[in-house]
Amino acid sequence: MRLPTPAFPDARRMKFAAQRRTAHPWKLPAVLAFAILTIAGCSAGSVPPQPAPGSSSPQISAEPIPDATGATEPDSAVPPQPGNPTISLLKKRQWNRIVRSGVWRPDCPVGRKQLRRLNIDYVDFAGEVQRGSIVAHRDSIVDLREVFSALFVEAFPISSMRPAEQFGGDLTQMLKANNTSSFNCRRPDQINAPVLKSPHANGRAIDINPLQNPWMDPRCQCWIPSNQYSKANEGPGVIRADSLPWQLFTKRGWIWQNIKVADYMHFDTGYPSKDRESPTP
Repeated sequence: MRLPTPAFPDARRMKFAAQRRTAHPWKLPAVLAFAILTIAGCSAGSVPPQPAPGSSSPQISAEPIPDATGATEPDSAVPPQPGNPTISLLKKRQWNRIVRSGVWRPDCPVGRKQLRRLNIDYVDFAGEVQRGSIVAHRDSIVDLREVFSALFVEAFPISSMRPAEQFGGDLTQMLKANNTSSFNCRRPDQINAPVLKSPHANGRAIDINPLQNPWMDPRCQCWIPSNQYSKANEGPGVIRADSLPWQLFTKRGWIWQNIKVADYMHFDTGYPSKDRESPTP
Protein backbone atom coordinates (compact mmCIF):
# COMPACT_ATOMS: atom_id res chain seq x y z
CA MET A 1 0.00 0.00 0.00
CA ARG A 2 1.29 3.47 -0.83
CA LEU A 3 1.53 5.98 1.98
CA PRO A 4 0.98 9.71 1.25
CA THR A 5 4.15 11.79 0.93
CA PRO A 6 4.49 13.89 4.09
CA ALA A 7 4.46 17.66 3.52
CA PHE A 8 7.11 19.91 5.08
CA PRO A 9 5.79 21.65 8.22
CA ASP A 10 5.61 25.42 7.83
CA ALA A 11 8.64 25.99 10.08
CA ARG A 12 10.77 23.61 8.05
CA ARG A 13 9.58 25.15 4.77
CA MET A 14 10.48 28.69 5.97
CA LYS A 15 13.86 27.50 7.20
CA PHE A 16 14.50 25.75 3.89
CA ALA A 17 13.65 28.98 1.97
CA ALA A 18 15.82 31.11 4.27
CA GLN A 19 18.76 28.79 3.72
CA ARG A 20 18.38 29.19 -0.03
CA ARG A 21 18.31 33.00 0.29
CA THR A 22 21.40 33.21 2.50
CA ALA A 23 23.47 30.41 1.02
CA HIS A 24 25.25 32.76 -1.43
CA PRO A 25 24.89 36.40 -0.19
CA TRP A 26 27.57 37.64 -2.62
CA LYS A 27 25.26 36.86 -5.55
CA LEU A 28 22.51 39.31 -4.51
CA PRO A 29 24.08 42.59 -5.85
CA ALA A 30 24.88 40.96 -9.17
CA VAL A 31 21.35 39.65 -9.50
CA LEU A 32 19.85 43.09 -8.73
CA ALA A 33 22.16 44.80 -11.22
CA PHE A 34 21.22 42.32 -13.93
CA ALA A 35 17.51 42.82 -13.24
CA ILE A 36 17.85 46.64 -13.48
CA LEU A 37 19.70 46.45 -16.79
CA THR A 38 17.15 44.01 -18.17
CA ILE A 39 14.21 46.23 -17.22
CA ALA A 40 15.92 49.28 -18.67
CA GLY A 41 16.61 47.50 -21.93
CA CYS A 42 13.01 46.34 -22.24
CA SER A 43 11.61 49.84 -21.53
CA ALA A 44 13.85 51.30 -24.23
CA GLY A 45 12.23 49.02 -26.79
CA SER A 46 15.43 47.14 -27.54
CA VAL A 47 15.15 44.20 -29.93
CA PRO A 48 16.55 40.88 -28.82
CA PRO A 49 19.66 39.89 -30.75
CA GLN A 50 18.94 37.82 -33.84
CA PRO A 51 20.78 34.60 -34.62
CA ALA A 52 23.62 34.89 -37.04
CA PRO A 53 22.87 34.02 -40.67
CA GLY A 54 22.97 30.30 -41.27
CA SER A 55 22.50 29.45 -37.59
CA SER A 56 19.30 28.18 -35.96
CA SER A 57 17.95 29.04 -32.54
CA PRO A 58 17.11 26.14 -30.23
CA GLN A 59 13.43 25.20 -29.99
CA ILE A 60 11.97 24.56 -26.54
CA SER A 61 9.17 22.02 -26.53
CA ALA A 62 6.40 21.90 -23.97
CA GLU A 63 5.93 18.17 -24.61
CA PRO A 64 7.26 15.64 -22.08
CA ILE A 65 10.75 14.43 -22.90
CA PRO A 66 10.78 10.69 -23.68
CA ASP A 67 13.23 8.42 -21.99
CA ALA A 68 15.65 6.13 -23.78
CA THR A 69 12.87 3.66 -24.59
CA GLY A 70 10.68 6.33 -26.16
CA ALA A 71 8.20 6.41 -23.27
CA THR A 72 7.36 9.70 -21.61
CA GLU A 73 7.68 10.08 -17.90
CA PRO A 74 4.22 9.85 -16.27
CA ASP A 75 2.91 12.65 -14.10
CA SER A 76 2.62 10.28 -11.16
CA ALA A 77 3.47 6.69 -10.37
CA VAL A 78 0.89 4.08 -11.32
CA PRO A 79 -0.58 2.64 -8.10
CA PRO A 80 -0.14 -1.09 -7.51
CA GLN A 81 -3.10 -3.39 -8.07
CA PRO A 82 -5.26 -3.85 -4.96
CA GLY A 83 -4.05 -6.73 -2.84
CA ASN A 84 -0.52 -6.54 -4.32
CA PRO A 85 -1.00 -9.77 -6.30
CA THR A 86 1.88 -11.70 -7.85
CA ILE A 87 1.69 -14.69 -10.18
CA SER A 88 4.63 -17.07 -10.44
CA LEU A 89 5.69 -20.52 -11.56
CA LEU A 90 5.70 -23.25 -8.95
CA LYS A 91 9.11 -23.54 -7.36
CA LYS A 92 10.66 -26.97 -7.08
CA ARG A 93 10.37 -26.97 -3.30
CA GLN A 94 6.61 -26.36 -3.40
CA TRP A 95 6.11 -28.89 -6.17
CA ASN A 96 7.91 -31.52 -4.10
CA ARG A 97 5.53 -30.79 -1.21
CA ILE A 98 2.56 -31.12 -3.56
CA VAL A 99 3.77 -34.53 -4.74
CA ARG A 100 4.63 -35.79 -1.24
CA SER A 101 1.23 -34.73 0.12
CA GLY A 102 -0.65 -36.61 -2.59
CA VAL A 103 -2.23 -33.45 -4.05
CA TRP A 104 -0.72 -34.59 -7.36
CA ARG A 105 -0.12 -38.11 -8.68
CA PRO A 106 0.74 -39.46 -12.14
CA ASP A 107 -2.89 -39.96 -13.22
CA CYS A 108 -3.81 -36.28 -12.57
CA PRO A 109 -4.82 -34.24 -15.66
CA VAL A 110 -2.37 -31.32 -15.14
CA GLY A 111 1.09 -30.95 -13.69
CA ARG A 112 3.68 -28.40 -12.68
CA LYS A 113 3.94 -26.79 -16.15
CA GLN A 114 0.22 -25.98 -16.28
CA LEU A 115 -0.08 -24.63 -12.73
CA ARG A 116 0.67 -21.18 -11.33
CA ARG A 117 0.82 -19.68 -7.84
CA LEU A 118 -1.07 -16.52 -6.91
CA ASN A 119 0.06 -14.62 -3.83
CA ILE A 120 -2.38 -11.92 -2.76
CA ASP A 121 -3.54 -9.95 0.28
CA TYR A 122 -6.99 -10.54 1.73
CA VAL A 123 -9.02 -9.20 4.63
CA ASP A 124 -9.86 -11.73 7.34
CA PHE A 125 -12.95 -11.82 9.56
CA ALA A 126 -11.21 -9.66 12.17
CA GLY A 127 -10.66 -6.94 9.57
CA GLU A 128 -6.90 -7.59 9.43
CA VAL A 129 -4.92 -7.83 6.19
CA GLN A 130 -3.34 -11.24 5.61
CA ARG A 131 -1.26 -12.71 2.79
CA GLY A 132 -2.54 -15.85 1.10
CA SER A 133 -1.69 -18.22 -1.75
CA ILE A 134 -3.74 -20.04 -4.36
CA VAL A 135 -2.50 -22.67 -6.84
CA ALA A 136 -4.57 -22.87 -10.02
CA HIS A 137 -4.36 -23.53 -13.75
CA ARG A 138 -2.47 -20.93 -15.74
CA ASP A 139 -5.53 -20.25 -17.94
CA SER A 140 -7.62 -19.37 -14.88
CA ILE A 141 -5.13 -17.70 -12.53
CA VAL A 142 -5.63 -14.21 -14.01
CA ASP A 143 -9.38 -14.43 -13.35
CA LEU A 144 -8.65 -15.34 -9.75
CA ARG A 145 -6.25 -12.43 -9.43
CA GLU A 146 -8.86 -9.97 -10.68
CA VAL A 147 -11.64 -11.37 -8.52
CA PHE A 148 -9.66 -11.45 -5.29
CA SER A 149 -8.24 -7.99 -5.94
CA ALA A 150 -11.81 -6.70 -6.17
CA LEU A 151 -12.83 -8.61 -3.05
CA PHE A 152 -9.88 -7.04 -1.21
CA VAL A 153 -11.03 -3.55 -2.19
CA GLU A 154 -14.48 -4.24 -0.80
CA ALA A 155 -13.05 -5.96 2.33
CA PHE A 156 -15.03 -9.13 1.60
CA PRO A 157 -13.70 -11.38 4.39
CA ILE A 158 -11.76 -14.57 3.71
CA SER A 159 -11.04 -16.90 6.63
CA SER A 160 -7.96 -18.67 5.26
CA MET A 161 -6.15 -18.95 1.91
CA ARG A 162 -3.59 -21.75 1.83
CA PRO A 163 -2.72 -24.31 -0.88
CA ALA A 164 -3.97 -27.88 -0.50
CA GLU A 165 -0.59 -29.45 0.23
CA GLN A 166 -0.48 -27.62 3.57
CA PHE A 167 -3.38 -29.86 4.62
CA GLY A 168 -1.86 -33.02 3.19
CA GLY A 169 -4.41 -32.83 0.40
CA ASP A 170 -7.12 -33.80 2.88
CA LEU A 171 -10.33 -32.17 1.65
CA THR A 172 -12.15 -32.80 4.94
CA GLN A 173 -9.46 -30.96 6.91
CA MET A 174 -9.46 -28.02 4.49
CA LEU A 175 -13.22 -27.62 4.75
CA LYS A 176 -13.14 -27.79 8.55
CA ALA A 177 -10.37 -25.14 8.55
CA ASN A 178 -12.64 -22.88 6.46
CA ASN A 179 -9.87 -22.67 3.87
CA THR A 180 -10.19 -21.11 0.42
CA SER A 181 -8.32 -23.11 -2.24
CA SER A 182 -8.32 -24.19 -5.87
CA PHE A 183 -6.12 -26.99 -7.28
CA ASN A 184 -6.47 -30.36 -5.58
CA CYS A 185 -6.27 -33.62 -7.47
CA ARG A 186 -8.27 -35.24 -4.72
CA ARG A 187 -7.75 -38.63 -3.19
CA PRO A 188 -9.84 -41.47 -4.61
CA ASP A 189 -11.77 -41.72 -1.33
CA GLN A 190 -12.59 -37.97 -1.38
CA ILE A 191 -13.27 -37.42 -5.05
CA ASN A 192 -16.79 -36.69 -6.29
CA ALA A 193 -16.02 -36.51 -10.03
CA PRO A 194 -13.83 -38.49 -12.46
CA VAL A 195 -10.31 -37.14 -12.05
CA LEU A 196 -9.74 -36.18 -15.70
CA LYS A 197 -12.98 -34.17 -15.81
CA SER A 198 -12.79 -32.66 -12.32
CA PRO A 199 -12.49 -28.85 -12.27
CA HIS A 200 -10.49 -28.99 -9.01
CA ALA A 201 -8.10 -31.62 -10.37
CA ASN A 202 -7.56 -29.34 -13.39
CA GLY A 203 -7.06 -26.23 -11.26
CA ARG A 204 -10.12 -24.49 -12.73
CA ALA A 205 -12.32 -24.39 -9.64
CA ILE A 206 -12.26 -22.70 -6.25
CA ASP A 207 -13.99 -23.17 -2.92
CA ILE A 208 -14.41 -19.99 -0.81
CA ASN A 209 -15.16 -19.85 2.93
CA PRO A 210 -16.59 -23.39 3.26
CA LEU A 211 -18.05 -22.73 6.72
CA GLN A 212 -20.16 -19.79 5.55
CA ASN A 213 -20.87 -21.54 2.23
CA PRO A 214 -21.40 -25.27 2.86
CA TRP A 215 -22.33 -27.94 0.37
CA MET A 216 -24.89 -30.70 0.64
CA ASP A 217 -23.08 -34.04 0.39
CA PRO A 218 -25.52 -36.38 -1.38
CA ARG A 219 -23.75 -39.41 0.08
CA CYS A 220 -24.86 -38.56 3.61
CA GLN A 221 -27.54 -35.95 2.90
CA CYS A 222 -25.70 -33.64 5.29
CA TRP A 223 -24.14 -30.19 5.13
CA ILE A 224 -20.34 -30.14 4.87
CA PRO A 225 -18.46 -28.85 6.85
CA SER A 226 -21.40 -27.63 8.97
CA ASN A 227 -25.04 -26.62 8.73
CA GLN A 228 -24.39 -23.43 10.74
CA TYR A 229 -24.85 -21.14 7.71
CA SER A 230 -26.91 -23.44 5.50
CA LYS A 231 -29.97 -21.18 5.75
CA ALA A 232 -28.11 -17.84 5.65
CA ASN A 233 -28.96 -15.52 2.79
CA GLU A 234 -26.39 -12.85 3.55
CA GLY A 235 -23.66 -11.91 5.98
CA PRO A 236 -19.86 -11.53 6.13
CA GLY A 237 -18.17 -14.01 3.83
CA VAL A 238 -21.46 -15.50 2.65
CA ILE A 239 -21.92 -16.27 -1.06
CA ARG A 240 -25.39 -16.42 -2.52
CA ALA A 241 -26.90 -15.41 -5.86
CA ASP A 242 -26.15 -11.74 -6.68
CA SER A 243 -23.53 -11.44 -3.91
CA LEU A 244 -20.27 -9.73 -4.80
CA PRO A 245 -18.26 -12.94 -5.47
CA TRP A 246 -21.15 -14.27 -7.56
CA GLN A 247 -21.13 -11.10 -9.67
CA LEU A 248 -17.35 -11.09 -10.14
CA PHE A 249 -17.08 -14.74 -11.12
CA THR A 250 -20.15 -15.01 -13.35
CA LYS A 251 -19.06 -11.86 -15.17
CA ARG A 252 -15.95 -13.81 -16.21
CA GLY A 253 -17.89 -16.88 -17.32
CA TRP A 254 -17.44 -18.96 -14.19
CA ILE A 255 -20.31 -21.14 -12.96
CA TRP A 256 -21.58 -21.09 -9.39
CA GLN A 257 -22.30 -24.46 -7.73
CA ASN A 258 -22.50 -26.35 -11.08
CA ILE A 259 -23.90 -29.43 -9.38
CA LYS A 260 -27.38 -30.78 -8.69
CA VAL A 261 -27.08 -30.16 -4.95
CA ALA A 262 -26.35 -26.95 -3.04
CA ASP A 263 -22.62 -26.12 -3.11
CA TYR A 264 -22.44 -22.47 -2.09
CA MET A 265 -18.63 -22.33 -1.77
CA HIS A 266 -17.89 -23.55 -5.30
CA PHE A 267 -17.13 -21.80 -8.61
CA ASP A 268 -15.64 -23.45 -11.71
CA THR A 269 -15.13 -22.78 -15.41
CA GLY A 270 -17.27 -25.70 -16.56
CA TYR A 271 -17.71 -29.45 -16.34
CA PRO A 272 -16.03 -31.43 -17.73
CA SER A 273 -13.01 -29.15 -17.32
CA LYS A 274 -11.56 -27.94 -20.63
CA ASP A 275 -8.80 -25.60 -21.84
CA ARG A 276 -9.78 -21.94 -21.91
CA GLU A 277 -8.88 -19.00 -24.11
CA SER A 278 -7.54 -16.77 -21.37
CA PRO A 279 -4.29 -14.95 -20.54
CA THR A 280 -1.72 -17.55 -19.52
CA PRO A 281 1.13 -16.06 -17.51
